[in-house]
Amino acid sequence: MLNPANRWRVVLGALLIQMCLGAIYAWSVFTPDLLTAGWSKLQTQIVFAVGLALFALSMVVSGRLMSTWGPRRLAVIGGLTLGGGYAFAGLMGGTSFIWTLLGVGVIGGIGIGTAYVVPIAVGIRWFPDRKGVISGVAVAGFGFGAMGWIKLAGAWGGLLESMGLGMTWVLYGAVFAALVVTGAIWMIMPADGWQPDGYVAPSSPGTGGEDFTPGEMMKTPQFHLISLTFMVSAGAGLMAIGLMKLFPVEALTAGGMSAAQASAVAGTAMAVFFSLANGIGRVAWGTISDKLGRKRSVVIMAASQGILLLLFTMAASEAWTLYLMATLIGFNFGGNFALFPALTADEFGIRSVGKNYPWIFLAYGVGGIVFPILGGLLGDMGNFPLAFTVTGVLCLLGAVAAWLVFPPHLDEAKQPFTIHGFIHNAHFFGR
Repeated sequence: MLNPANRWRVVLGALLIQMCLGAIYAWSVFTPDLLTAGWSKLQTQIVFAVGLALFALSMVVSGRLMSTWGPRRLAVIGGLTLGGGYAFAGLMGGTSFIWTLLGVGVIGGIGIGTAYVVPIAVGIRWFPDRKGVISGVAVAGFGFGAMGWIKLAGAWGGLLESMGLGMTWVLYGAVFAALVVTGAIWMIMPADGWQPDGYVAPSSPGTGGEDFTPGEMMKTPQFHLISLTFMVSAGAGLMAIGLMKLFPVEALTAGGMSAAQASAVAGTAMAVFFSLANGIGRVAWGTISDKLGRKRSVVIMAASQGILLLLFTMAASEAWTLYLMATLIGFNFGGNFALFPALTADEFGIRSVGKNYPWIFLAYGVGGIVFPILGGLLGDMGNFPLAFTVTGVLCLLGAVAAWLVFPPHLDEAKQPFTIHGFIHNAHFFGR
């Protein structure tokens, strides 16, 4: 049993785990080699999208198993699965579309989803007094890890050049498995009824005091509004990750920059500016939401992301504006993963967040399929700007959906589901 005085060790374990799970956001560093090997832009986005979808789907299973299997075991299984997927893809050569789809997309995605919910659920249970900031810290490694894996493969470590794609993935697989298993040591829930000194558990709706089951949660309009906002906000950022190197290279070379310079600038925008801001945004938005309020923070984040995406097509052709936009988009993107778990805990209960958040997270999986593939298709058609315009408008609509979210009432969710009851419960105004 973890000593309550050492609850910050949970944060250390969370960072180790999430740093490895963030490998999926390093995907863009591998796409140039895959394109050289004969892949289409769409194929590169299919692997990325399948990984995101399996990530989200396996989280639902992980959330249901946590109460019986325990968070530590799930984290270990997730780490070994993730590491095994990358090692498998590497041992199969690294450039086969089918084997990479299976190893990195399917097996790797399942491994990420199995372990991902563990540090969030454990962290919120140990820190109910700081749900926003601890959600941000618990997943900050996901964003920072991507930068490290990108740079190790490229400019800093030169692994792709010295070892090749296949052996780089084999090495990464071994490291992922070792670090996640180490972080799992501290993935232990507090004893039932434990609370931090001086903390008074909330009891009113919208503060985490009412615990909904997944079935009760899904009867509420709030669940669907939150899911919609998460889908478009996260999906837009996921598309940006997949295209953060491909589109700017085209825009920069069209502006007169050499292909080598354009590749270096675009790589830096993704590997440094976007990735660092992604990690910082998780902590910053979580901290902001503890003071400003979760709903207000989500509205601001989604609305500003929409505006930035609309402006991105004009900013990608200059190095300094590309760096600025990559930073701001990455900062907002990271905020999704601090705000939505904390909002789920507020709306549907602190103790139930491990079971409920994976269902909210399915929206991320939908966004991870739709938006990257949309970006890849439009890229093959020579129209990257349209992809960013569409996602920008949808993020603005997501901000409106988040603005409509008011605290749900558990007694209404316990009633049998009917269309009439759903519409009645959607009458938020005046509550």
